[in-house]
Amino acid sequence: QLQLVESGGGLVQPGGSLRLSCAASGFTLRYYAMGWFRQASGKEREGVACLSSRGSVTKYASSVKGRFTISRDNTKNAVYLQMISLKPEDTTVYYCGTVSLTVEDMCRMEPLYDHWGQGTQVTASS
Repeated sequence: QLQLVESGGGLVQPGGSLRLSCAASGFTLRYYAMGWFRQASGKEREGVACLSSRGSVTKYASSVKGRFTISRDNTKNAVYLQMISLKPEDTTVYYCGTVSLTVEDMCRMEPLYDHWGQGTQVTASS
């Protein structure tokens, strides 16, 4: 078994908040850099946020900086994406991913990851 299980997506009004969770089974997340991505229908997968395996490096897309926060809890073998001040433009499917990098304290915003979750729908609409 090697899975990333996502939860926390749903429907909120613009300006609302959601917290996405991504829990691993079959492997240990502490050895991987983590990323959150989103992909709208007919568009390429876009990096939203990433976090290095040690947690010392974070990156955010300009469109979400200041509103989204990525974090990890190694005791729970999970990674999170806290989203506040959601906008209609944030509406799409969100994915979590893991990747093993040569440099430990680094992460990448390109969709070149080893493992992916199934995706969870986030909708910010009135």
